Parts: sequence; structure tokens; C-alpha cells
Amino acid sequence: MTTPPPGLRERKKQATREALRAAALRLAMEHGPERVRVEDIADAAGVSPRTYNNYFASREQAIVSAVTADREARIAAAVAARPEDVRLAEAVTEAVVEQYTDAGEGGHEALLLITTRPALRHALLDSTAGIEPPLTAVIAERLGGTGAPTARVLAASVAAAVRIALEGWLRPAGEDAGAVGSPDAGGLVVPVGSLSDRLRAALAPLAPSFDAAERRVQP
Repeated sequence: MTTPPPGLRERKKQATREALRAAALRLAMEHGPERVRVEDIADAAGVSPRTYNNYFASREQAIVSAVTADREARIAAAVAARPEDVRLAEAVTEAVVEQYTDAGEGGHEALLLITTRPALRHALLDSTAGIEPPLTAVIAERLGGTGAPTARVLAASVAAAVRIALEGWLRPAGEDAGAVGSPDAGGLVVPVGSLSDRLRAALAPLAPSFDAAERRVQP
């Protein structure tokens, strides 16, 4: 399926979103997120605070969005780009791991900023819900016209698995290794182990459901 290019209105909206999240991250890195106001971000991006509120619900959401920028759409696109003979479970897992472990330019410094602020950790975990809509669409396409309800359940399960993996990866220093990461904890948070391994482990239990869904639509 070929997606038509976005129109002028959509391109302007995307440019505004990019300007806001870039300004949010830059100001947070320069002054600390606690000292950055929504008005500061809007002014730096050349828009009004009212326009800002059309894109982001908080400063934390904007800051985190600069790090996770369009990750959800890239995951869906990577799944769609996989050959049809690749198992859907494998395509989803590899897409998620690739997008969540590629920090990109300046990504490590931004991730450090997020891991040391409870409010930003919350926003990072909440951002995983954004995986569901675009992934639902691409899974439904792979499963055919009758696969929409199943696709939504599978995509929501992927989003939940990613959140669980991140919670385990971002846990406070000194906390028991078997404990679930607490985004409320203050102070130092030490990413534990390999994020790639945690993502694969969290997604592995979903593989039988993906396989069963694919078998139902095979001719």
C-alpha cells in the first residue's frame, strides 16, 4: 500500500511539532527541565502557548518527544517493509528493538537527562502507548481485512511489553534486580542490562499469538 505524500497543512503541522520538541530539549539541556516553562518553549519555537497546547500536554511530553521523535511511525514502517515470508512476530520484534536501541545523534545525553528526572521517566513510559495506532494499521494489513480486531489487541500487547521492558531497564540504583522499575524514584537511575535483551524477552511471549493470527489468514 502506497501512502500519499502529506499536504501543505500536514507539513506545516509537522514542522511546528519538530520545532517545539527541538526547542524543549535544547532548553531542558541548557537550563534543566525544572526551569523550563511552556511559554519558554513556545517562544523559542516562534509560536504561542496556545499553539503549543495543541501539540503537547506538558513540557515533559515535548522533551521526551524530541528523543522518541516519530519512533512509533518508524516501527510500523519497518514492519511494513519486511518481506511477507518473514514471520510477523519477528518483523515486529526486530523493528521495536532497532528503533528503541538507536539513540541517534546526541541521544545518549538526552537519555541521561530523562533517566535522572522522575517526571521525564513517566513521560517516556507513557510514550509507549503511541506504538498502538500505527502498528495496528500495519498488522491489520498483514492479516487481511478480517484481522482488524486482532491487530489492535496485538499492537496494544506490544506497547505494554515495551513499557514493561523499559520499566525493568530503568530502575533505581541499588533496587533489587527482580523489582519493577519505579518512575517515581528520585536520584540516580541506572539502566540495567541490555535494553535489546529486555525488549526481546518482553515481546517473546507474544510470538505464539502472532503466529496463530497469521495461520488463520493463510490460504
